[in-house]
Amino acid sequence: MSSDLTTLNDLRNFAATAPFNQWLDMQVVSSVEGKVELRLDWREDFAQYNGFLHAGIIGGLIDTAAGFAAVTKIGPALVSHYSVNMMRPAIGDYFIAYGEVVQTGRKQTFTRAEIFALKDGQQKLVATGDVIVVPTSAD
Repeated sequence: MSSDLTTLNDLRNFAATAPFNQWLDMQVVSSVEGKVELRLDWREDFAQYNGFLHAGIIGGLIDTAAGFAAVTKIGPALVSHYSVNMMRPAIGDYFIAYGEVVQTGRKQTFTRAEIFALKDGQQKLVATGDVIVVPTSAD
């Protein structure tokens, strides 16, 4: 199965169509078939009660990075399930999300994502996730 979102520019244009992505001001840094890298710069309105990146934003990054990785292989798709594992408080100047396809099947594509916080020249893993993506059709 192939995707119409084969170039980095195609995926950036696709990402720009979602209001959530626009609000985040998330950038698609790189994309190859089955893998993507996203960047999110810290903003105060992303904070939870203690000043860390809110878990809802982390979940959104897991969903988006893994979903975009799948889209580069299978075309239009929706996430049917995802799980998130928080490793530590997400404190950073910016965050990098890596998504990749683990296995593509006829009805489901299994993907995973990792979120890293970068601050003061250090990179720390803050969350991981497993995501199941299903292709969509015109039906």
